[in-house]
Amino acid sequence: MPASSPIGLLLALAAGTAAGAINAIAGGGTLVSFPAIVALGVSPLVANATNTVALWPGAFASLWAYRAEVAGARAWAARFAWPSVLGGAAGAVLLLFTPSDRFERVVPFLVLGATVLFMAQGPISRRLRQRRVHDDFDVPGTALPPPPAAYLLYQFGVGVYGGYFGAGIGILMLAVLGAMGLTNIHRMNGLKNWGALCINAVAALIFSLSGVVHWPFAIATAAGGLLGGYGGAWLAQRVAQVWVRRAITAIGLSAFVWLLTKSQ
Repeated sequence: MPASSPIGLLLALAAGTAAGAINAIAGGGTLVSFPAIVALGVSPLVANATNTVALWPGAFASLWAYRAEVAGARAWAARFAWPSVLGGAAGAVLLLFTPSDRFERVVPFLVLGATVLFMAQGPISRRLRQRRVHDDFDVPGTALPPPPAAYLLYQFGVGVYGGYFGAGIGILMLAVLGAMGLTNIHRMNGLKNWGALCINAVAALIFSLSGVVHWPFAIATAAGGLLGGYGGAWLAQRVAQVWVRRAITAIGLSAFVWLLTKSQ
């Protein structure tokens, strides 16, 4: 692993701050922090593991912010946790067994796929908000029926992808929650954050124990993520989300081209 110079740590801190703010405003912070860690000289595989560990505290903070919205969904969330944890563990182990050079060839297309998912997030979220809320089904404080087994299997697949790479899992979960009949976007975001926390927590634990994490960059990025998340709540009220989303899309597409060129 490359040595962490003071300049490198400051750059990792800045990348984490930007990613945290972006996640607070529009989501998609991984499309900034992951390429930034690679640009600091870390291999894509190690950068991916480092980024997962670094952004885990932000996932916990996001869940805490939505804790009131998931009232009445504890039994549902408990069932949703198992495929998330098992899938996240499977994806993390799969990443560790992927040769570094092979992952370097695959990662540009993972970034491209995550960018396309991010581009789809806005239209899907708007459509979900426009759906009529049922009178007694999807209201915070009321109990949700158990999730169907087919959707738990789908969530396992999301977990595998999340443990392996992670960017874009939020929109994948929002889509399936909408397909299950949930219509309250705030409750859906709370459940989505719960699923992401389960996936990222087990993946971060496995990566931490495996020795593939660049800890100086992980700590610096995590610190920046917490700062950015706090500042992002302030910026979200003053910055037009559309411009942030366009900038992230441009960064994601640029990162795809750069990583594709780098892997050749």
